[in-house]
Amino acid sequence: MNRYSARTLLREILMIAVTVVMAFPLYILVNLSLRDPHDGSSAVMPTTSPTLRNYADAWRDAGLAGAIVNSVIVTALSVALIVVLSAMAAYPLARVTARWSRWLFWLVMLGLLLPFQLALLPLYQTIRDLHLLGTLWSLVLFYSGLQIPFATFLYTGFLRAIPRDYEEAALIDGAQPMQLFWRVLFPLLRPITGTVIILNAIFVWNDFLTPFLYLSGSDQQTIPVAIFGFLGQYVSQWNLVFAGLVLAMLPILAVYFAMQRHIIKGFAGGLKG
Repeated sequence: MNRYSARTLLREILMIAVTVVMAFPLYILVNLSLRDPHDGSSAVMPTTSPTLRNYADAWRDAGLAGAIVNSVIVTALSVALIVVLSAMAAYPLARVTARWSRWLFWLVMLGLLLPFQLALLPLYQTIRDLHLLGTLWSLVLFYSGLQIPFATFLYTGFLRAIPRDYEEAALIDGAQPMQLFWRVLFPLLRPITGTVIILNAIFVWNDFLTPFLYLSGSDQQTIPVAIFGFLGQYVSQWNLVFAGLVLAMLPILAVYFAMQRHIIKGFAGGLKG
């Protein structure tokens, strides 16, 4: 029977301290989102007269309804393309043992090493030449191309950990290659698919720089760009900024909590392979 020791107490104190440090920014965010704009007290002090008016003003003034719709469309299309293309690309990379497959895998992995900031200007020019500036498709293409290498890396590692017995049984039953992948293997990839979905959804949902560049000058905007409108050279409506951030977090938090159990399974399976 394990006894409660001083070491256990120190571990508990350490975990509580880490939790407080991690939760402190969230406390500041929610606290200021409920504060009256004329309240000049410290951000650390609890708000004495909380108000929900900030949320209503942020929703109306920033046009968050349309921004949320745009963010949902961009996130859903981008993540869907990333999942489909990465899973299909990972299958031959994980199963084919020829030398070209190994070299092709490392070629795809180069996308993880090159910072996308280096390609911002040429990508912007390419999107402009395709007449996609100011459209949501410019973001979908950008995010898909940017995140496919990492998703392919995760899928490849997970596929290598899956025995070939499932494929051999399906081939004996007369399954075609596409049927084998989508009906037999892809359902087995559910844990890593959950990981790919949530990681990419968080990145796409919260990204500010790309939509700020590619949607500039148009009536299309995503949530981070819409909230940025509360910041100006002379006036900054911080209470509306924090209220807008809280509203922006809610959809992606719901997705995260719904799929969080797949994340650890996905990473564990990828590392095992």
